[in-house]
Amino acid sequence: MQYSIGVEYALHCLVYLIDIPPDASIGIKELSSFQGISETYLSKIFRKLTKAGIVNSVPGVNGGYKLARPAADISFWDVVDAVEGAPSLFQCKNIKNNSYLCRDEDFKTCTMATPCVINLAMLDAEESMRTNLRKKSLRWLKEELSRVLTPQSLQDTREFFASSYKG
Repeated sequence: MQYSIGVEYALHCLVYLIDIPPDASIGIKELSSFQGISETYLSKIFRKLTKAGIVNSVPGVNGGYKLARPAADISFWDVVDAVEGAPSLFQCKNIKNNSYLCRDEDFKTCTMATPCVINLAMLDAEESMRTNLRKKSLRWLKEELSRVLTPQSLQDTREFFASSYKG
């Protein structure tokens, strides 16, 4: 399973929205410039985040984005689901029902009545991953970044965005 880079960009950009003043927002231009990606690409991601209720769009010339709810209430899974959608990673085709043994009608009837054990295992693994991603919030990400980044890089990031607040 591989998520698109859009999930990573979303998480990086969302963390910059955590501590902005309540009446401020940050524009796509500033976010894309800081991340070194196109405004068009990031706009597509933020439209999905807006639709999912993760960010609010502030319209107008001085518009931008801000978090729609507290960082502690936005999980990594919320972001993955918004950007990627939530299709099942494993698509069981019930090939067990096509085996050589299914030529026998009694065996085939029995086999078709039982769930695919491989599918159950894969669904269980997917749910474990989702559960883990639901436990990680934007607040957790901010705390981790504060722990591993240098004080200077944190200060430079704050200054970059503080000078570009809209609103």
